[in-house]
Amino acid sequence: MKHAKQVEILAELFRQIDMGVNIDAGEQLLNPAEVYTSREIAAQEWHGLFRNHPQIIGLSSDLPTCGSYLTVDDFGVPVLATRDSGGRLRAFVNACRHRGVQVARERRGAALRFTCPFHAWTYSGEGELLRIPRSADFGAIDRQARGLIELPAEEFRGMLWVHPQPGGELRLADMLGSLAAELDEWGVGDLVYQAESTIDMPLNWKLANDTFGETYHFARLHRDTLGRLFHGDVLAWEPIGRNHRFVAAMTAIDGMRALPENEWQLLDGALLVYFLFPNVQMTISRVGCNLVRIYPDPENAGRSITRISHYLKPAVVEALAAEERPRVDAGNAYDPEARRDTELISVEASREIFRSTIEEEDYAMGVSTQRAVESGLLDHLIFGRNEPALHHFHRGYREVLGMPPLRQAESSPALQVAQA
Repeated sequence: MKHAKQVEILAELFRQIDMGVNIDAGEQLLNPAEVYTSREIAAQEWHGLFRNHPQIIGLSSDLPTCGSYLTVDDFGVPVLATRDSGGRLRAFVNACRHRGVQVARERRGAALRFTCPFHAWTYSGEGELLRIPRSADFGAIDRQARGLIELPAEEFRGMLWVHPQPGGELRLADMLGSLAAELDEWGVGDLVYQAESTIDMPLNWKLANDTFGETYHFARLHRDTLGRLFHGDVLAWEPIGRNHRFVAAMTAIDGMRALPENEWQLLDGALLVYFLFPNVQMTISRVGCNLVRIYPDPENAGRSITRISHYLKPAVVEALAAEERPRVDAGNAYDPEARRDTELISVEASREIFRSTIEEEDYAMGVSTQRAVESGLLDHLIFGRNEPALHHFHRGYREVLGMPPLRQAESSPALQVAQA
């Protein structure tokens, strides 16, 4: 991200802190409760936002060398992604052309050949059908036409994208807009994959996504956890097409006031989160990033699965390897000299944050909401003026699915007087 943009964002965060205000979307919106429970809406989403929409499956380091592979089975099509012998990303339906059995069963690994466990039909990393045992017994087969079914795939700005349909179009430059260059500037393509976490809980996928859409809850729900590290009710937010940038102020930002603007660095005082439509949150920090992919259960609108991939900068990986006991940066003080040292946060600490904060606090609230909306007694939920990211996300998917726009909440006379 250009330094001028970083200064602009930090200045806005300082303004809100100093004035005791939050971001203002200018209106309240009513969100129908049925979007979290309706089977019909869930079916529309599955078809329009997952089965027939580009999907990010990881970052470049998920396929670190030629012969690396990755399997994904979260959006209705089992995918085998490979880095072929020429270093190119390839993606295939992970299904043997004989009887449809998956030819790769591990989540990730390295292999030059993929052999079906059922009858040992064998394929190359380029999807070619190489071998059919006792082919004379089986009968004539056109091997040229029986390779793995290829899917559109592109490695774009350090991200791995796949379209679940063979005839699908990616159009990533149009879909991501200026956000693509911004992510490239943060070096996401250089980050090193470390580990994956999974959260499987009984809440709709949009409720899981809503978790990442406001800072209003920081000082309440997270008062004993992240609330100690962040200024609640402070947010710098900007839409980028159907995507957006979300920046929350850490308490470390307070120490930056003594520095001249030309020394301000966004990640020294803030948490940066990018939303990639329709289901991805990417958190960027000084040490790396977490790629959060949220998927619905196509059979149950009240369940979702969140896959979190953890990545670190190469220099951090090297420093961690050299440290017997890596120190955790709590983010509650600003010391420029210390931050140029090896004060590091480990992947284990990052995974613990997702468990103790996202899963046990944020998602637990979503589970509670899911139970309430499934009662059928709530007509709608309210998105406040201080929750613009939620306005934007729900407007976006409703537009794609041809649903009517959200209605604006009507203020009561008492509220109108208070606002005046």
